[in-house]
Amino acid sequence: MRSSLPILSGKELIKVLKALGFEVIRQKGSHAFLRHLDGRTTVIPIHSTKNLDRGLLRKILRDVELSPEEFKILLGQKK
Repeated sequence: MRSSLPILSGKELIKVLKALGFEVIRQKGSHAFLRHLDGRTTVIPIHSTKNLDRGLLRKILRDVELSPEEFKILLGQKK
């Protein structure tokens, strides 16, 4: 059974990843490049009027080595 991921904007996802120790190292246009001290990296699109597609969110979670279940638990703790 697939877990459904929440709908988030790019800015909201960046806030969550910053809480995990990621930092924005640069931004080119509407894309922010984030890096963790352990070397994990990802790119997040920041479009003010659009939310991230669930497929893209799943790909970003794979980049940062976080399972969808861990991500949902983390979001539950933040709210």
